Amino acid sequence: MTSKAEVEEFRFDSLKWTFVVAVIALGVFANSYYSDPQRDIALLYRVIALLLGGALAFFVAAKTAKGSAFSALVREATVEVRKVVWPSRQETNQTTLIILAVVLFMAIVLWALDTFLGWIASLILG
Repeated sequence: MTSKAEVEEFRFDSLKWTFVVAVIALGVFANSYYSDPQRDIALLYRVIALLLGGALAFFVAAKTAKGSAFSALVREATVEVRKVVWPSRQETNQTTLIILAVVLFMAIVLWALDTFLGWIASLILG
């Protein structure tokens, strides 16, 4: 009655993270280097290169232990968001009106209290 669970092995994680950091650093350097007017490369090509480099870095980072855990977290969060019962438009409007009324009431109360305490302070200080 033994069952073997599939355990995903993550090898060379530090090497993968080094590669990710190097790709990002290379993208930042290349973008600033080629934005110089003497070596001007069209902005479109720089954006495409940055997007491709970012996608490559994201793909490699997702193959690490932390990247896999983050992907699992995102999947679980997506499932939980689907379970949320969102309020109807009428409930949202009613709640908004109640909050506005309470805020207005508290603003008037605090204004009155501030005015009263200011009046008391002016009587004491002369």
